[in-house]
Amino acid sequence: MSSITSDRLISLDITQPLWDRFFMVAPLVIVGTKEADGNYDLAPKHMAMPFGWDNYFGFICTPSHGTYQNIVREKAFSVSFPQPNQILLTSLTATVRCENNQKPLLSILSTLATTQIDSVYLEDSYLYLECELDRIIDEFGDNSLIVGKIIAAQVKETALRRSDRDDQDILLDIPLLVYLPPGRYSIIDHSFSFPFHAKFHR
Repeated sequence: MSSITSDRLISLDITQPLWDRFFMVAPLVIVGTKEADGNYDLAPKHMAMPFGWDNYFGFICTPSHGTYQNIVREKAFSVSFPQPNQILLTSLTATVRCENNQKPLLSILSTLATTQIDSVYLEDSYLYLECELDRIIDEFGDNSLIVGKIIAAQVKETALRRSDRDDQDILLDIPLLVYLPPGRYSIIDHSFSFPFHAKFHR
């Protein structure tokens, strides 16, 4: 197996999308929405993150997707953060819709009902969020930014940060599943304290 050790920089063609030319670390979440027929949809998203220090969460979606259309109609969505042992279940949520616009494989997934909105979670995830739609910003090319205000949140006790528990021990108990676009994943179970400057503040 050959290896490349050059530090030479390669200019990329910015007239084309860049994001499949290198790896980045991204979260991997499952967005839950209610369908027009009363059923529920689950869909994986990796372009997802908190928006600011207050309780807002957003992700990138496409107007042609059922997730986008459901959120426009229902004004709400759920977010599940799956654990590493749920990688195959997470993959199943990406199945394409059939002729009747349904994802039949979703019926084999265990879900939990949300508490404040009409949606579902992927059961046994380590973190759950319920969001009311705050805004949608369209026309990032073919994509849109969907941002919700978090109105309810639950976390597994073993994943909760506490003053009497070392952060590293939490990651050993509840490792994090991360996506490495364009097609790989990894598991984070070790971390190190960041060397903040003494006068640093957010």
